[in-house]
Amino acid sequence: MAKRENESYSIQDLMKSFIKENNLSKGMQKLKVEEVWNALMGQGIVNYTTSVRLQNKTLVVQLSSSVLREELSYGKEKIIKMLNEELGEQVISKLMLV
Repeated sequence: MAKRENESYSIQDLMKSFIKENNLSKGMQKLKVEEVWNALMGQGIVNYTTSVRLQNKTLVVQLSSSVLREELSYGKEKIIKMLNEELGEQVISKLMLV
């Protein structure tokens, strides 16, 4: 009788494999972007954020405060850089504040 080798895999490796095999990476990126926005921008900005959507490589953030929208527009490049660093890959190339 052949001896069976026990190979162990981490849950993280199995999930990455599952996501890759089933072409779920774009959907997972959309979820991750919203989580990263909430974590990096802080509670003050999150309170005025009504929606965060990733469309292709454009992040569309809807804000309820026009003053905050104007303030954030000055730092768009920095925000994109911070979000991409946290995501670990170049997911966002443009930021639209609406």
